[in-house]
Amino acid sequence: MSATSSFAVDASNIDTDTATESPSRQLSDSEGERLAALVKKWGRELGFQQVGITDVNIVEHEGYLQRWLEAGHHGEMGFMEKHGSKRTRPQELEPGTCRVISVRLDYLPPEVETTKVLGQPQKAYVSRYALGRDYHKLMRKRLASLAQQLEKEAGRIGYRAFVDSAPVMERALAQRAGLGWFGKNAMLLNPKAGSLFFLGELYTDLPLPVDAPYAKEHCGSCSACRTACPTGAIVDDKVVDSRRCISYLTIELSGAIPEDYRRAMGNRIYGCDDCQLVCPFTRFTRASQEADFAPRHDLDRAELLDLFSWSEEEFLDKTAGSAIRRIGYIRWLRNVAVGLGNARWSPAIEAALSARRCYPSALVREHVAWALAEQRAKRPDLI
Repeated sequence: MSATSSFAVDASNIDTDTATESPSRQLSDSEGERLAALVKKWGRELGFQQVGITDVNIVEHEGYLQRWLEAGHHGEMGFMEKHGSKRTRPQELEPGTCRVISVRLDYLPPEVETTKVLGQPQKAYVSRYALGRDYHKLMRKRLASLAQQLEKEAGRIGYRAFVDSAPVMERALAQRAGLGWFGKNAMLLNPKAGSLFFLGELYTDLPLPVDAPYAKEHCGSCSACRTACPTGAIVDDKVVDSRRCISYLTIELSGAIPEDYRRAMGNRIYGCDDCQLVCPFTRFTRASQEADFAPRHDLDRAELLDLFSWSEEEFLDKTAGSAIRRIGYIRWLRNVAVGLGNARWSPAIEAALSARRCYPSALVREHVAWALAEQRAKRPDLI
């Protein structure tokens, strides 16, 4: 989710005694504690805000995942059905794994406003995690550095770093490593950071001592996230139907956005943070000091019209190194067209949409036609 594109409900605080492979290497208590303390120290020095260590006992989440899939909540995300039990049994994905080092990296850039743009319909709202450079390479590089430091200290070890790059249930592992609990929006919540952070994992065969799972949930009777969801995608506590979620609709969905959800999208053209922003724990979020996460090309305040005017070459240039590039230019135009349809009427918007009525892509043409109809219905001279 990433923080924002994983929708499987892996929420549970149930601890089971699922059997795991016995590690081939043994550590004395004192050596294990020393190495675990060093891992956390090095992790903080590398810029991670939190580091936890867990075993691989998350097989209880298989039932939650299977029910979510059977309900069709994954939509077009076929990758959630693949890989068998490797997602919930880390030792099958990476043989020999007996421990997972889970890390948290906060991403909200300093001075970036979180909700004001949502009330400015002529501007574009981009999920706050995607304003700067893509986090995947940055985190993987640091996780690799962490592993190399550990190997220098402990001797040769087996390891593999993951950042949304394989079938890994990152939130289940993070909860078990003590990093937080599952909110009603199925996001991992931390009492000191809310949920505006990335998660990464380092699988290893080194049997480090584990941290206690985060056992207490602090949501109580609060249901602000469910109430705030523009499309009602949080269909039950900890259950998100991705087919209704704006993050899914603007990022994962390859075809037409269902008309039932287009008005609810407002000016959200890439992702949606509503369920996170209303969470009471978000007020504890601290600004990230990562320069790479600073907004590029003023994407935290850009005008919809300006973004709609980008050529494909400009799109590719300005999204180089960004998570946004993965949706491609056609879906970019699709999303921005919906935003323009929801904007206040203006002759400039109507003209820009009209200019793309005959665009080569049928997907773009459909959304432009919808947006034009929405704009014309707001024209003062026709009301």
